[in-house]
Amino acid sequence: MEKIKMTTPIVEMDGDEMTRILWKMIKDELILPFVDLKSEYYDLGLMHRDETKDQVTVQAAEATKKYGVGVKCATITPNLKRMDEYKLHEMWKSPNGTIRSILDGTVFRTPITIPSIHPAVKNWEKPITIARHAYGDVYKSVEIRADEPGIAKLVFDGQSGKHQEVVIHEFKGPGVLQGMHNLDKSIRSFAHSCFKFAIDTNQSLWFSTKDTISKKYDAQFRIIFEEVFQEYKDEFEKRGLEYFYTLIDDAVARVIRSKGGFIWACKNYDGDVMSDMVSTAFGSLAMMTSVLVSPEGNYEYEAAHGTVTRHYYKYLKGEETSTNPIATIFAWSGALRKRGEKDGIKELMNFGDQLEGACFDTLNDGIATKDLVNLMEGVEARQVNSKDFIAAIRERLEKRLSK
Repeated sequence: MEKIKMTTPIVEMDGDEMTRILWKMIKDELILPFVDLKSEYYDLGLMHRDETKDQVTVQAAEATKKYGVGVKCATITPNLKRMDEYKLHEMWKSPNGTIRSILDGTVFRTPITIPSIHPAVKNWEKPITIARHAYGDVYKSVEIRADEPGIAKLVFDGQSGKHQEVVIHEFKGPGVLQGMHNLDKSIRSFAHSCFKFAIDTNQSLWFSTKDTISKKYDAQFRIIFEEVFQEYKDEFEKRGLEYFYTLIDDAVARVIRSKGGFIWACKNYDGDVMSDMVSTAFGSLAMMTSVLVSPEGNYEYEAAHGTVTRHYYKYLKGEETSTNPIATIFAWSGALRKRGEKDGIKELMNFGDQLEGACFDTLNDGIATKDLVNLMEGVEARQVNSKDFIAAIRERLEKRLSK
């Protein structure tokens, strides 16, 4: 079988721990035998980020802007424990946060559903897509450890000479401070992306903040969304779609009672948390797609989960692991399909579809990793390790491509 040719590279961003191991297995077994892969490679593993003072992350993001399509492995965002474990020079910020800030996009996360796994919320009948604002808030915050009594202030000095100052807190003893920001331009881009995606997928859009408490910060999100909605209102009405705003706590209650089948737009932190909740409720954190879409039409695909540290430590001990690679495979299939779409290569688009189809064939045959096997109903489920699971997918992929 002749390999599928590519004309433009995709940006490949390698990662950390167990997902890095799976990354190589997926490439070797499911991509390279079938696609003459053209990629511009960046190692975003924590050690290399430390060696380059995190410049490799910036370079990868800029390359994604250049080529239009990237695929990223899960990466470690270090904390104090990781600082010591990896002997880091600095507690580097989230690479996802850096990439999202540079691309200024929106993250859309949708559960991967199969008939044999029913959502934990029994009334959910359709997937719920989380639209996560990918800029600012706590992910671009600055922090101070106040180790003595004192006064903390929020200060803004405008270019016009206008001075604004408010007292945050008068500390009587030690405490912590955090300052975060967002931009009207980024919020507006977020809103446009959400309304466009809703129209493209023919789904209603829900949006939630906490503007009753955050009367300027969160309120600005609500104001901009309402302004932008006016540009899409006629199209929404024509399609019978709804734009609905409510408070974040009310949204959670409504989502749980809903039947699914809509987009839930969230601020950065809310989207981070709620996407994990939704994916787990639909079956597994390893069963959720994630794509970052920028206003300029750049796409970055990744799994919605982390680096699976616990499994990696087992792997290092030589123990067998049954780690679910589905979301990482779907990151590759999504990126290759989008590359084919942008370059007009139908064979590459079809390969992305067939790769996902082979994953579904494998799961529908009852072959699954440990996280899924006890959730499956209506099939005789059989647990396999990661290597055998990927081999089973390859077997079914070869059958599909030979037709």
